[in-house]
Amino acid sequence: MKNLFDLSGKVALVTGASRGLGQYFGRALAGAGADLVITSRDLARLKPFQEEMERLGRRVLPLKLDVLSQSDIEDMVRAIMDTYGKIDILVNNAGLNIRRPAAEFSWEDWDTVLDTNLKGAFFVAQAVGKRMIERGYGRIINIGSCTCVFGMEGIGPYCASRGGVLQMSRSLAAEWGPHGVTVNVLAPGWFKTAQNQNLYDNKAWFEYIMDRIPLGRPGQPNDLDGTVIFLASDASAYVTGQIILVDGGFTTGATKAIITDPR
Repeated sequence: MKNLFDLSGKVALVTGASRGLGQYFGRALAGAGADLVITSRDLARLKPFQEEMERLGRRVLPLKLDVLSQSDIEDMVRAIMDTYGKIDILVNNAGLNIRRPAAEFSWEDWDTVLDTNLKGAFFVAQAVGKRMIERGYGRIINIGSCTCVFGMEGIGPYCASRGGVLQMSRSLAAEWGPHGVTVNVLAPGWFKTAQNQNLYDNKAWFEYIMDRIPLGRPGQPNDLDGTVIFLASDASAYVTGQIILVDGGFTTGATKAIITDPR
C-alpha cells in the first residue's frame, strides 16, 4: 500500500526558516523525505539549519528573501526552478508581530505588520502558485495562528493580518483547486519562539494562558509535525480551503472551573 505521507522526491519551500516555527516545519518535512528550500532576510542565519538538514541526507537550498521585495520573490522562484525544476510544497511562514495598545499603533506599524504577514504571503503564494498551476500539482500551507478565528488585545494589526490570511487562503483554494493546487491554513496555538519569548517570561501571563489550554501545556516542536506533513502530502489530496488549529484546545474557550452539580 502506498504511504500517503511519504514526501520523498518532493521539493518543499519554507519561508522564514532562520528560527522558530519555520525550522520546526522544515525538520518535519525533511524527516518525511522532502528536499528543502529555506529562506531568510539574512542568508548567513540559515547556515546552521542548512547543515543540520543536510546531515539527514536532504538537499537544501538556502536563499535570501524579503517578502516585501518583489524582486526577491521573483529571484527566489527562479533560483528554485534552476536548481530543482519544480516546487511541490510551499510553507508560507515568514511573519512578524508588533505589540502595543490599539490607540498607540502608528500608520507605519500597521503597514509593517499587514504588508509582511498578508501582502507578502499573497505574493509569495502567487509566484509559487503560477509554477504549481503549470504542473497541475501543488500544496500551499499558509501559516496562521489562533487569531485567524478570534481577537486578542494589544495586537490589532496582527489579528487583522491573520484573519486576512484565512480568507485569502479560501479564495486561492477556490481559484486554484481546478488546477490541482490545494491551499490550507495551519494555525499553531501557543508555541514558545524568539518572537514571543518575553510573554513566557511573564509568570502571570503564562498561568493565564495555561489555564485556558485544555491539554495543560504550551505546544512543543513535534506537535506540529503530523499536521504539516499531512497538509503537504497526498494524504490531504481532498482537503483545501481549510484551517487546522494545532492549539491544545485553546480556541475552545475553555477555562478551568470548579465542577458543580448541574441539577
